[in-house]
Amino acid sequence: MSRIEQCFAALRAEGRKALIPYVTAGDPSPEMMLPLMHELVEAGVDVIELGVPFSDPMADGPVIQLAMERALAHNVSLRDVLDMVRAFRVTNQTTPVVLMGYLNPIERMGYQAFAEQAAEAGIDGVLTVDLPPEEAEQVAPLFRQHGLDCIFLLAPTTTLERARKICEHASGYVYYVSLKGVTGSAALNVTEVAEKLEQLRSVTDLPIGVGFGISDGASAAAVAGVADGVVVGSVLVRQIAAHVGDLEQARAGITAVIRDMRAAMDR
Repeated sequence: MSRIEQCFAALRAEGRKALIPYVTAGDPSPEMMLPLMHELVEAGVDVIELGVPFSDPMADGPVIQLAMERALAHNVSLRDVLDMVRAFRVTNQTTPVVLMGYLNPIERMGYQAFAEQAAEAGIDGVLTVDLPPEEAEQVAPLFRQHGLDCIFLLAPTTTLERARKICEHASGYVYYVSLKGVTGSAALNVTEVAEKLEQLRSVTDLPIGVGFGISDGASAAAVAGVADGVVVGSVLVRQIAAHVGDLEQARAGITAVIRDMRAAMDR
């Protein structure tokens, strides 16, 4: 059983839902990532999604696009991200870490080399936004051979037939994008999300995490009422953007948001 499977199984047994924060690796500086990852765990997160810096993050809105630019200004590469996770694993062997990003950096490294190095670094899952199921038939099995869960996005426009095909290649959990648009969008409709998740559960037994449009404790708790996990990103990255010159303040802002969401979800 993978770390991700163990995490969701333990949460199910406790009657709780996963809180999954997204931060861009290396934003605003590479040195901040290790203490931030540990502080996220202390604040109550269950899985960490690390964004791999990329020059053309087409699924992301301006908040995360700028985070990518800040990380790339430090020349943070995929190999650097793997090193960050290696450092995290020195003292944390339990919290799952998922890399979220785009296919180009992985292709550049090579699928086999990436799978081997990611597994060795302590990565648990990979979510590549632009990897469709048609191109995953060889990639997903290779990742799973190295103990990496292959996580896919499902959208409001995804048909049940296509969702079934996507979920055939998925493991760990699937990520439902709660609204049409890029990261950082608003107008979350929890009733619509609940209706879609009910449909999706007819084609997969995997846990379903929901992201996009979750910005505070109230929205996190509402989504936790219908999903298996709550994914939050832009509201955290905004804390970094607002305090680029004060890393302590940025970390304090992020952990405050996470503690508020954790408390609301557990209530």
